[in-house]
Amino acid sequence: MVNAPLSDRYRLLRFRSAAIAVRARAGQFVMVAPVTASAPVLPRPMAIYTRNAEAGLVDIVYGVVGDGTKALAEVAAGEELQVTGPLGRGFVIRDRVERILLVGRGVGICAMTTVAQDLAETPAQVTAVLSGRNRDAVLGGEVLGACGADVLTVTDADGSSAVDALRGRLLRAFDEDPPQQILTSGSERLTRLVAELGVRWAADTQVSVEAHMACGLGYCHGCAVGDGDGTSESPLVCRDGPVFGLRG
Repeated sequence: MVNAPLSDRYRLLRFRSAAIAVRARAGQFVMVAPVTASAPVLPRPMAIYTRNAEAGLVDIVYGVVGDGTKALAEVAAGEELQVTGPLGRGFVIRDRVERILLVGRGVGICAMTTVAQDLAETPAQVTAVLSGRNRDAVLGGEVLGACGADVLTVTDADGSSAVDALRGRLLRAFDEDPPQQILTSGSERLTRLVAELGVRWAADTQVSVEAHMACGLGYCHGCAVGDGDGTSESPLVCRDGPVFGLRG
């Protein structure tokens, strides 16, 4: 197992699970908790960043932001983890897709790297827009580049992540030959931009939604999205997502 800093803000956790590595579909997640924590810790949902079916290894990336992730950061190699997964509904990638655009920000990028993994040996052209406060806060570039994706990094620091600037850049790049699918995660403003571009280009658009959850299995109903329609409950991120179709 590896549990080490990936950057100033994020850590990489690698664990061995042949079953998860083989079964996990792009966009699914796992629930993770340390077994040896000094106090009870609820499992945390973590996107599957990469998986290696041959080696039986799974990578996740997380930020240390609360008691649960602080306890997770203290887990050493050789100690046990409580891991449940793979969970949820992942991305649906069309057969023989020719062009696909990934648009993500921060740790949300980790929900989409497995898409590039799955398309690495296909003719599909993958372009990934990675957004963050600065270049040190941007994740996934190395993994996506190794999968053959064209990587575009945009940041708040230089203004390139602003919606208007990014919209113009993408229109210039894709208006004449648009992607058939656009996937996004990690930012409400990027989600709105993707929905807009999906209408313009008649592209299939999907978003991976982040949510707090206690079980990840649909029992606690703590991750409902929206207010429902009065006759049935709202969709649950863990059971009905985390990936949902977007409408413009």
